[in-house]
Amino acid sequence: MTQARARQILQSLIQGADPVTGEELPQETVLQHADVLRALLAGLNALEQTAVRAQRRAQLPDNVGHAWTTDEESRLVAAFKSGDSPVAMARQHGRTLRAVEARLEKLGLITAAQRTTRGGFTGVSDAPPPPRLARGAILARKRAQRRSR
Repeated sequence: MTQARARQILQSLIQGADPVTGEELPQETVLQHADVLRALLAGLNALEQTAVRAQRRAQLPDNVGHAWTTDEESRLVAAFKSGDSPVAMARQHGRTLRAVEARLEKLGLITAAQRTTRGGFTGVSDAPPPPRLARGAILARKRAQRRSR
């Protein structure tokens, strides 16, 4: 069964229709219970999220998420030293521009300030991190927010 067909079936059941015949289901069916409808909606939502994620993933370069090999790093360094643009290097290596810039930064070939993408390899910013709250303070803030509603 394809995910598209599974979504169609769930949508029919949520709408109170038989997924095979299209006829309206009897009112006393278990599908009329709120918890059952919520479960069907959650299943439909999960399938839709999976489809969206797969569609986004299909648009990414081939090597996204794969570890850099030493050979690939050597070719990246050579391309950088020969003056290739980061965009061209990203295409050649099947990586995102962000991944190429992060690798160049990790190898010490560029600095975080030279990157065109957001965020540096180290994740360090000039701004000081926000103060951490103790667990008790976080819980107290949440309780206060609930009371104010």
